[in-house]
Amino acid sequence: MSKTKTTPEFKSEAEERAFWESHDSTDYVDWNQAKRAALPNLKPSTKTISLRLPESLLDRIKIEANKRDMPYQSLIKVWLADDVEENRRS
Repeated sequence: MSKTKTTPEFKSEAEERAFWESHDSTDYVDWNQAKRAALPNLKPSTKTISLRLPESLLDRIKIEANKRDMPYQSLIKVWLADDVEENRRS
């Protein structure tokens, strides 16, 4: 499938946004030619949560984080990410 229509020139980003909100991109883009883009410098968005932990558990986590010379919140994120990834493979 090849492009059947030429994408118009836009005077502003707002005009382009309005155009794409009302048109199907398959009429203008040959998606069979698309390539996956790598954006290595994007920072993942984060969301703050509140997590209640027993003080003794938090103390043990802080000790482990100190051994690794890293903030305890970062260690918790690493452990959670590793566990989620490991369980996805199961």
